[in-house]
Amino acid sequence: MKTVAFVPIRLNSQRVAGKNLRPLDGSPLMCHILKTLTEVEGIDEVYVFCSDEGIRALLPEGVRLLLRDPSLDSDTTLGREIYDSFTARVGADLYILAHATSPFIRAATLADALGKVRSGEYDSAFSAEKIQTFAWFEGRPLNYALDNIPRTQTIEPVYIETSAFFIFSRELWCGRGRRIGDRPYMAVVDRIEGLDIDYPEDFAMAEIIAASRNLPG
Repeated sequence: MKTVAFVPIRLNSQRVAGKNLRPLDGSPLMCHILKTLTEVEGIDEVYVFCSDEGIRALLPEGVRLLLRDPSLDSDTTLGREIYDSFTARVGADLYILAHATSPFIRAATLADALGKVRSGEYDSAFSAEKIQTFAWFEGRPLNYALDNIPRTQTIEPVYIETSAFFIFSRELWCGRGRRIGDRPYMAVVDRIEGLDIDYPEDFAMAEIIAASRNLPG
C-alpha cells in the first residue's frame, strides 16, 4: 500500500507575510512538518508541492519538490484544485495531506493515525482538538440546554478539525472528492500539537512554545 505525504506550499501568504519560510526555532516553518513526515514509518515519499524552485535548497533530506502551476498560488484557489493537481501527477494508494502551519504535530500521532487507516477499520483520518466547554452555533447552544447547565467536566465535548493532517485513499479523493470518508479516525491532539498558524499572534505563540522547549531541564 503505497503511501505518499504532501505539503502544499505557497510563498505569498497574506495574513502572515512569508510565514512558510519564516524561521521558527532556527528552521523555516515549513521544515518542521516536513522533517516530522520523514520520521513516520510507512510513508514512502514526502513531497512539497510548490511553484518556486528556489525552496529546493531548504528542504530536509528525503523530501522531494514537485513544481506546481503558479496559477494555484492565487488567493482564490481552492484546496480541491491543489489536491486534484497533485493526485493527478503522483499515484498512491494512500495520501497524507499535511500543512506547514502545524509545526508541532508529532510523528507518533501521524503513525498511529496511518496505522488505523491501514488496518481497514477506518477509511480516513484527520487531526482534531477536543473542546469541552459551552459551545454555540448559529445563535443557539450547541452542546447544552439553557435551562439545564451542566458542569464543564460532564458537558458533551465538541471536536474541531485542526487541519494539521488528513489521511485518505486515492479512491476516496479521486472517486468522491472527499478527504474525510464515512468511517474516519479522529486523531485528538492537545492545544500545542494542534496549533495552526494563521495569524501573527499564532506565530508569536509558536515561538514561545519552541523557546520553552529549549529551556534547561
